[in-house]
Amino acid sequence: MQLSHRGQKAATRPLRADLDTFYEAMDNRYHPTDNPDGCFTLCIAENGLMWPALRDKMQAIATNKQAPDWVASYTAILGAPELREVAASFLTTFVAEGVGLNAEKLGIAAGAAAVIEMTALLIADAGDVAVIPGPAYMAYTPDLANKAEVGRYDLHRPAPSPPSPASRGRALFTTTYELTTAELDRAHAELGDRFRILLLTQPNNPTGQVFTPQQLTDFADWCTERKIHLVVNEIYALSLLDQTHPDLAADYPTPAIFTSFLPELERRQSPYLHWWYSFSKDFGISGFRLGMVYSHNELLLKAWSNTGAPSMSSNHSQWLLLEVLSDQHWVRAYVDANKQRITDSYALVIRTLRQHKVAYAPAAGSLFVWFNLNHLLTADTDAAELDLWQRMYDETGILLTSPVGQGSAERGWYRMVYSCVSLAELEVAMERLGGFLAS
Repeated sequence: MQLSHRGQKAATRPLRADLDTFYEAMDNRYHPTDNPDGCFTLCIAENGLMWPALRDKMQAIATNKQAPDWVASYTAILGAPELREVAASFLTTFVAEGVGLNAEKLGIAAGAAAVIEMTALLIADAGDVAVIPGPAYMAYTPDLANKAEVGRYDLHRPAPSPPSPASRGRALFTTTYELTTAELDRAHAELGDRFRILLLTQPNNPTGQVFTPQQLTDFADWCTERKIHLVVNEIYALSLLDQTHPDLAADYPTPAIFTSFLPELERRQSPYLHWWYSFSKDFGISGFRLGMVYSHNELLLKAWSNTGAPSMSSNHSQWLLLEVLSDQHWVRAYVDANKQRITDSYALVIRTLRQHKVAYAPAAGSLFVWFNLNHLLTADTDAAELDLWQRMYDETGILLTSPVGQGSAERGWYRMVYSCVSLAELEVAMERLGGFLAS
């Protein structure tokens, strides 16, 4: 046998259902002159809208500053102390509402996937379950299961009413996640002691919804009382939409306010409360592999420092990020510009959907539009859902995220990433989408 049992299983289990099609589409990407009939890969959660500005900033740092000696050496497995100090200050200023954070409670790892995997390995056992309000990020499934062997339980709220042409989609989802401890009680009754982790994402992937401060307090109470680990992933904390945009304001009669879980976590300092972040989305540097965990669980951090060497981020990446984050004036301008750009792109998609009376979930943030094509399904089956996804790609060159594994309570909902192409390219993609919807 060439591989171990683990290796054999890995060789036959793709990371995600749309990965091969993604690579195919990437080889045939749209270009306005060189390949005007090419494809749009609106399926992978990347934000390239601000990369030129960040690239110039990093190039200036690399040109004008000499890398310190620690960049070429081993550093702390939990991350370079210098970066952890600067990152704590950055989070205090931009995410945690001015609540001071302790750099000693931060850990750095090689991207969000490493943070998810390491946390699951160290707080749960094989066969335990992470309860995740659905719909939710598809790759939580392999990140939790591949090494930690932790299962995924999609916790659904009641499904929204089927969309009608008259609805124009606005009311099918609220901008605040409708989740209560009653749903957690039901999951706990079903799973028992296997319910080890409650995993929340805000703004949500794919809906863009957020939790209220009261919900976060209630969930923290519920989990700590039962000694269940609550993890809040705020990887899109700074990818917030301008809800006053004239094309969007009607979707927000009451503003959807993002409130970070960090102040609540810091106030309680419970070993059962944890927070995740990565610079791959807000800062569009997924290739730099820089994720973070924040926790007051001393045993978790000690275990991480003893076993996390394979998940360490490059020292050079850590140094470059340290220098970027140290310039908080530049970061503020970057965050503001990023908000405007993602809002403009999001609004373009929403205008297209409204024009064709397609239902969608109004988002408070993230990089996605979650929209409903149930009326185009030939049957209420998984196969029909995949067939529609494939047909859109074949006829328009638009590759959406595969619907497989997103934990949706209702078929027909699809995720579009709007931040991975320029606004000009997105305009072409939306023209094609409009033609598809009108046909």
